[in-house]
Amino acid sequence: MAAAEAPVTPERRKQVLRVLFISLLLDLISFTFILPLFPKLLEFYRNLETQSSDNTVLSQILYGLNAYKNSFSKPINDRYDIVLLGGALGSLFSLCQAVASPVIGTLSDRYGRRTALMWSMMGNIASVALWCAATDFRTFLASRVVGGLSEGNVQLALAIATDISSDQDRGKTMAMVGACFSIAFTFGPAMGAALAQVTSVAANPFATAAGVSLLLIVTETIYLYFALPETHLVDKTSANGDVKHSKGPAAPTHERTNSHTLLNMTHFCFILFFSGMEFSLPFMTYDLFSYGSAQSGRMLGYIGLVASLLQGGVTRKMQPLKVVQLGTLSAAVAFLLLAKVETERGLYAAATLLAVTSSTVVTGLNSLSSFEASRSERGEKLGNHRSFGQAGRALGPLIFCSLYWWAGRDAAYMTGGAGMLAVCALVFGGLKAPRGLETKSAKEVQENGSAKKIK
Repeated sequence: MAAAEAPVTPERRKQVLRVLFISLLLDLISFTFILPLFPKLLEFYRNLETQSSDNTVLSQILYGLNAYKNSFSKPINDRYDIVLLGGALGSLFSLCQAVASPVIGTLSDRYGRRTALMWSMMGNIASVALWCAATDFRTFLASRVVGGLSEGNVQLALAIATDISSDQDRGKTMAMVGACFSIAFTFGPAMGAALAQVTSVAANPFATAAGVSLLLIVTETIYLYFALPETHLVDKTSANGDVKHSKGPAAPTHERTNSHTLLNMTHFCFILFFSGMEFSLPFMTYDLFSYGSAQSGRMLGYIGLVASLLQGGVTRKMQPLKVVQLGTLSAAVAFLLLAKVETERGLYAAATLLAVTSSTVVTGLNSLSSFEASRSERGEKLGNHRSFGQAGRALGPLIFCSLYWWAGRDAAYMTGGAGMLAVCALVFGGLKAPRGLETKSAKEVQENGSAKKIK
């Protein structure tokens, strides 16, 4: 029989959460360095390889994108060629993550979270090192593929956070992970843009930003190696075949309320529509308000700042299902508003709603998914959940932008709004609050009421 499992002490939980927070910030800031550099970076490779008569990988990709672009009845300005190329690379990265996430999660169940995370970090280091050495597009493309296949930090952080959290603490812990995203996306792109102004290697003008990104990843890896304990101690088999059960944090005992299939499909459908809208925003703001990169960056910074404040003060205090309901409803209203917006005030009203969505839905869905996974399968289930989201992120920009250019802004965003209302129907009609959490919350309310009567 298995030995009794030891509960996680408050001190240990606080220690692990601190390590997760610091490491995720380092990881996500490093990850966001490249986001504002994509236009100039891809222009650099395009200009470099158009001087060559060889049939390069980049020339073949650009040929395919131009064929795609020329299939629309509405002409697409050539200024969007680089944006489309960036979108294609983003879809490739997400597709690689969709393939790798379940594998990484399963390995973390079998060999431990810390072990899987350290191997993931080795892949991240290799990816950024390739970027540092990318004097041609082929090497840069390889760095994106390696990064997509090895990036397991976020899902493993979620699994670790779940390992050390009680049912009642789950929402707060997931909100902390979401806050890391918001902080990183608020400051990381600006830091990357500033570093891109410093040229240290003529053959790769972006080597300085890549080098600092590599330094952050290496620092994170060393920090994790020394500071992160194992939170999922796996069973070990002795030489005579007997199973020795290791002590680990207790798995929450509660009845399952939502199927993983429903949660995964909700995640996929939400990200499908939301990522398509995200990718189309620069096209829309340019067409309506002639926004350049500075104005677009300011708007994205506003969304990130509002999302950070909401995650720190609102999301962490709400039950996961309420969080998802609020976020999907805000997204549906934002879509319908973007279909008709004509002023910058209206645009920022929609951006505020999108900040609400950014701070809630994925955090809440991750939390709900974690409730439905037992300790022995947590990595696998959270990996599958992330895989469905990344599949939606790979397809969303392609589908939504095709609709944007074929049928126009109004039709694209009204269709997206209708799709998000369908997601709302799934969330409000299909998902339920975790039964164990619901029972404990009711008990707390009753106890608080009794305490007030005594006073």
